Amino acid sequence: MKFKAFFTDDGISLLDKRFLPAMDKVGRVCHVFFTPTHAMLLHNLLGATAAGPDGGGPQCVAQFAKDLLFREYNLSSRNGNQIAFSVEVALLHRALRSVLAVHAQPPAAGDAAGAPAIQDVPISRPLSRSDVERLHAALDAAKDLPKTLVQVPDLPQLQSLVDRLKNVGDLLTVAVTQYGDLHLQVSTSLVTVGSEFRKLRVIGDRANAPVGDQNLTSSTRMDMAVERREALSVQVNMKHLVKSLHCHLAKPDCTFYGIAPDGACLTVVFQYFIPGTRLADKSISFYCRLPVLDPGSS
Repeated sequence: MKFKAFFTDDGISLLDKRFLPAMDKVGRVCHVFFTPTHAMLLHNLLGATAAGPDGGGPQCVAQFAKDLLFREYNLSSRNGNQIAFSVEVALLHRALRSVLAVHAQPPAAGDAAGAPAIQDVPISRPLSRSDVERLHAALDAAKDLPKTLVQVPDLPQLQSLVDRLKNVGDLLTVAVTQYGDLHLQVSTSLVTVGSEFRKLRVIGDRANAPVGDQNLTSSTRMDMAVERREALSVQVNMKHLVKSLHCHLAKPDCTFYGIAPDGACLTVVFQYFIPGTRLADKSISFYCRLPVLDPGSS
């Protein structure tokens, strides 16, 4: 088993300034997964349920084309030229920052220019073949996108709303309609508080909002949309949603929310553009899946 690679400047900057801070907020430990074509940071994919999010929190997948992060990339193993291991995100981030700090300093008199900076990062034993197969199964399941995704254009407003709602209750009802509505609501025995984002951009299955619904309350409109099978509604742990919002530290260009078929999970997809364009950068894939309570009951 061998792995040797050299970071590109853009690659190390992406990890240092975006993805490692985001992953560290989601969870202390992640898996690093190298394949012949991609490098990945994975959180919580090998939980109690490898085929879907478990109750321990959200799953997060950050996948990069190898050429985006590395200018040289040599990988070999008996496990289909794949290597995976777990690492503490903060230790990996600290090591990258230490290397960057060393290279930012001018060489002292008598020192060789470009002398290597060495940083050791403790990692787990490489995953076994069976664990790598479980990782693949979880990745394949996580790649199934909801049939309807709505884009949230104002992330600070969403974060502000969630900050208010988390003081009301621990469980959050989230609904997504094919009309482009995102509905958030917290209910307790004493009070019901919620808000909605309307007429958002829709990707995937869509429908026209019934004209007669415009004068109804948001809760009534949402219930009717669910009955017409033009919306899905799930309940998630507020702490899990707050964790997923930390992924915005990775500075995506677009963020979409959707609910998997049969209410299996709440999915958040973060999209990046090729610099200077509005074209999706397919060399980066970043998304989270939040476990739901009683999937399929809504």
